[in-house]
Order: sequence, then C-alpha cells, then structure tokens
Amino acid sequence: MSLQHFKVLTFDVVGTLIDFEGGMLAYLREAVPDSKISDEDFLTAYRAARSDGNTGWYPDDLERCWHVIAPGLGLPDSAELARGLRDSVARWPAFPDSVQALQRLRKHFKLVTMTNAQHWALQHFSRTLGEPFDLLLSCDDALCEKPDPQYFAYARGRFEGQWGYRTADNLHVAQSQYHDIGVSKRLGITTCWIERRHDKSGPGGTIASQHTVPDYHFHTLAELADAVDAGR
Repeated sequence: MSLQHFKVLTFDVVGTLIDFEGGMLAYLREAVPDSKISDEDFLTAYRAARSDGNTGWYPDDLERCWHVIAPGLGLPDSAELARGLRDSVARWPAFPDSVQALQRLRKHFKLVTMTNAQHWALQHFSRTLGEPFDLLLSCDDALCEKPDPQYFAYARGRFEGQWGYRTADNLHVAQSQYHDIGVSKRLGITTCWIERRHDKSGPGGTIASQHTVPDYHFHTLAELADAVDAGR
C-alpha cells in the first residue's frame, strides 16, 4: 500500500519529534555542571522513575522524578532543581530533521499530535516544531496516557468528527514500542516506527517493552517524508 493512501498522521511527540533525552541531559549539565554522572546512568535512572507506578501527569511528573533520581545518583536535591527539570521542556530541541520533515508531510496529510505531555508543554513543543499541526491532542484532553487504548479511541473520534477519516485512513507515527507501536498494532492501526535510537544501545529514557514489528520502519522522520514524496 502506498503511504499516500493515508489521510491523517497521528504523532507521538516526545521522543519522536522532540529530543527529550537531549533536553534533559542539557538541563543536567547546566544545573549541575560538576556532575560526573554519565548520560546513560541518568537516562536509566529516569526510565526507572517513570515506570515505578507512582507517576503523575507528564511533564509535571519530572519534579517527582528529580527527587527520585537525585539521591541515588548523588545529585543535589531541591525543589528549585526539580522544578527546573520540569520547566526545561520549553527549551527541549526538535530532532534535526523534524521541522523540515513535518513541513513536507503536511503537504500530503492532516497532522495530529497524540502526546502523553500536558497541553501547556505541547504548546511549547508545537512552537519549537514550527506549528505544523492541524489538531493538537494532549493527555489532559484524552484524560489518559498511552498505551491506554482509550487515547487512540479519543483521537479517532476527534479526527473522524472533524474530517470524516476512519482508522484505515490513519498512520500512527512513533518512536516508543511501549507507548505506541505495540498497542496501535493490536488495535488494527497501521504503524510507522521511527527508531530514533537505532545507533545507540539500550532503551535510553524510554520504557522498554517487547518488540512489535511495525508496518513501516524508518530511522528518521526525514526518511518517512522521502518515502512519501517518492510515492512508496
């Protein structure tokens, strides 16, 4: 099936379009410049904190995460540092290919966010990405977080109600196997895995899960845009 068959692309944002790992690590180096903690040790501790069953709405939950992470890594712990990690989302960068690729994709599709971030953070991300989206959906809109199937049902209701598109018209584009690829495949949604960590070992800051084979697989968003433009 040609990628141009689809009408609406739904996107995970954090980790797929926005480099949250790079953003958090930049904050760590800025906030605690004398820290000797390796990138991988920080991301491993963050991943554990985000999967411990006590999580709150993201990215407000980053404050709690700092308080969990700091003692174990020997980092200074304060309300100011914890709030700083949360507020750093406003400066998290887009992946180098994200802005241009989204501009190319919007020529062919409606673009919809499906992020586990709250709307206040999504507004920052959207500006960073050049405001390419036709519809902004956040976790506080859906009142749940992926991989909850209800989020996918909520998104389908929104784009079906707005444009009349059905599940068969939707390609879900995401980096996280845990939050996106596995559940969307089980729900019968065509999936596109953007394997951002293809050149790195381990899961980084993303919760690990069993691997699900996607319908489409690229290493970057630019590769997806190339395939669309080529009529594949």
